[in-house]
Amino acid sequence: MKEKDTIAAIATGLTNAGISVIRVSGEQAFSVGNSVFYSEKNINLEKVPGYSAHYGKIVYEGEVLDEAVVLVMRAPHSYTGENTVEISCHGGVLVTKRILEAVLSSGARVAEPGEFTKRAFLNGRMDLAEAEAVIDIIEAKTEFARKASVGQLGGRLSEKIRAIRREILDSISYIEAALDDPEHISLDGYDQELTEKLTQLLNEISKLERSFQEGRVLTEGVKTVILGKPNAGKSSLMNLFAGEEKAIVTEIAGTTRDVLSEQINISGIGFMMVDTAGIRETCDVVEKIGVERSLKQAEEADLILYVVDSSRPLDENDRKILNFISDKKSIIVYNKTDLTPVVKKEDIEELSPGSRIIGISAKEAVDFEKLKDCMAELFERGEIIVNDQIMITNLRHKEALADAEKSIRAVFSSMEQGFGEDLWTIDLTDAYASLGTIIGEAVDDDVVNRIFEKFCMGK
Repeated sequence: MKEKDTIAAIATGLTNAGISVIRVSGEQAFSVGNSVFYSEKNINLEKVPGYSAHYGKIVYEGEVLDEAVVLVMRAPHSYTGENTVEISCHGGVLVTKRILEAVLSSGARVAEPGEFTKRAFLNGRMDLAEAEAVIDIIEAKTEFARKASVGQLGGRLSEKIRAIRREILDSISYIEAALDDPEHISLDGYDQELTEKLTQLLNEISKLERSFQEGRVLTEGVKTVILGKPNAGKSSLMNLFAGEEKAIVTEIAGTTRDVLSEQINISGIGFMMVDTAGIRETCDVVEKIGVERSLKQAEEADLILYVVDSSRPLDENDRKILNFISDKKSIIVYNKTDLTPVVKKEDIEELSPGSRIIGISAKEAVDFEKLKDCMAELFERGEIIVNDQIMITNLRHKEALADAEKSIRAVFSSMEQGFGEDLWTIDLTDAYASLGTIIGEAVDDDVVNRIFEKFCMGK
């Protein structure tokens, strides 16, 4: 399947820079390029070799717009699988727009968001999972997210899905062949063989499905909620992480009434830091809403930093919070070490045995690096996430895996109830189709369009 229109867009950021790139793709890309490109050697872009670059000028209606280098790529050896011309010009916003206008006036139309990558998918240059990895790479906020996306772009996930689908298709083919030719192909005892095979495939599918939570952390960052009583130093700690005064810090208890968040990076790991209202019993209606929001954020957290004010005695609020976080990934931040302590670390350990306790002074930034190292260490050791496997980062993929899992379990149910082999193939075919939607086989046009609408212009 190939789109016939020739499309064009600015492929680089629309801001002043060293260079800008205008990408043109489609059957008429070379003739469109020839309409605006002039060189002293009278180069005809339709006759030059693929993967060749040519220096000249961009001319429109007799006016020289800029000097440029034009790169020529011939189908199918280009990003889109189509004839492609890329014009590299000086990176001014005005000149870049003028060159795009010239290209559009010469027979191209403006590309829709993601249309270059969509054409790469439609022309078989990449499957749908690999295409989705392109936008993940562009939007990656951490080194771990980038690596996961590059792995998906390189086909790791697609290869796994195809391998599972081959096993399912082999089973479908065998059953249907046996039903068509029972004299030569027997299904006696095949239910046991199929059960063993599907059990293994189900384990692989379930493992991929379970990895979605880990993949979400990779792409969005470790959701880290700063929790504690009023005036424990939560906002000061948030400002340390942010590197600026994001949260208001005062001596008045209960200053923070709502949730604040900030994306930070520690050793290549993304953390979404969330500052919350102080946890305490209160009659103030607004503060009470803030406390409820704090607890809700903590429920959804991947990691909790519980800030304890070492200069004030522990009370019932501390005990409630320690009990609340007892089954969650957490670090107890023993704060205000610059002041005379009233609470000892041993007192906290007695209430919360085995907890990680890091002493710091948020106000003076003392031992702050120790806290960050501890957070990164948790991540790298896999106590929050394991990063040595194929991970699902896309909700659409997770839902497709869940559908496939449901269909395979339906086969087990049919076997247990003694239904015929022809019913097994129906559910196996459903599982095969569900997995196919991940890589773009048997996927609706509407789904494809929604995926590529998320892309930026020029990609």
